Amino acid sequence: MSDINPKQITFARVRRRLTKAQLAKELGVASRSVQNYETGATTPDHETLTNLATLLRFPQQFFLMDEDMPEIREHAVSFRKLSKMSDAMKACTFAAGAIAFKLNDWIEARFSVPQADLPDLSDLEPEAAAATLRRMWGLGNAPIPNMVHLLESKGIRVFSLAEETREVDAFCTWHEGKPFVFLNTMKSAERSRFDAAHELGHLVRDVYSMQHGEGQGPEMERKADAFASAFLMPKESVETNQPPAYTIGHLMKLKHYWGVSLAAVAYRFNSLGLVSEWNYRSLCIDIAKRGYRTSEPEPMERETSQLLTKVFDFLTTRKQGRREIAESLCLSVEDINALTFQLTRLSVVSGGASAEPVVRKPPVLRLV
Repeated sequence: MSDINPKQITFARVRRRLTKAQLAKELGVASRSVQNYETGATTPDHETLTNLATLLRFPQQFFLMDEDMPEIREHAVSFRKLSKMSDAMKACTFAAGAIAFKLNDWIEARFSVPQADLPDLSDLEPEAAAATLRRMWGLGNAPIPNMVHLLESKGIRVFSLAEETREVDAFCTWHEGKPFVFLNTMKSAERSRFDAAHELGHLVRDVYSMQHGEGQGPEMERKADAFASAFLMPKESVETNQPPAYTIGHLMKLKHYWGVSLAAVAYRFNSLGLVSEWNYRSLCIDIAKRGYRTSEPEPMERETSQLLTKVFDFLTTRKQGRREIAESLCLSVEDINALTFQLTRLSVVSGGASAEPVVRKPPVLRLV
């Protein structure tokens, strides 16, 4: 049997959010044995390797790879609500990102994809940065039809996160000079759009901080929220579209117009001083009483990746799909699904069948 890479065992265990003790129990071995497997002090025999692959749901070949998986360092990542995340959850999420890097390399080796086109707006406050970026990208003050498509058109790699990482709203990072955004598909479509704009704010305003681990914290998150609000609902557009009365009914129309949550619409009017504090508080109470903070009313259609759809549609014409990608990368199909907007509920912790992509008209893609 070829040499086993002990780092791959650690990676797979972390990806499945198992402790060494939990994995040892499932394997029927002592915890010390798992520790030795992961340090390389001892090597699992063939039977143990087979059991490891089954329990961790990675192909056996994954554990024999000479090349280690890419590493994401915490200081280079911008998380929303970082304080709510356990170390195990962060490590699991980093592992998802590492798999996305490998998947992106696979795609870029075969397809011509947009290159990053992101300015450095770190010297501007959120409101000004959002307005400037809209001008630079020729967006005017019109609503943005699809945030995921917009990010991808500017060279940002967008991937999805699985249900088991539901504590994570979204995160972004840079890898080999390329910007990546990860969105939790278990959030509402409106929330996901806001998350995408929030991460865009980090990518254009916090490049230095993310690369050097400086200045991250609540204030940086607050400013990214302010950027997202201004980017999705430009000040001029908000002022032009003031409702005749600040009621749930009138704000619902604007929610659909800008593609944001009802709460986000109310907050934006308040932040611009267009609604009184009393009226705003009344709106917040009404929104909460109706349960609209946890269940968005009249939800919009969820956004998915245009780039990934075109890739998989093209592969379909070649009678290929996620399974062939998984095999070439020595990964599981479920991990590919979890990152490519296939709304699988069993992508991280427990196994399950995977769905193949819907067949559409073959896309026009230029192979590299």
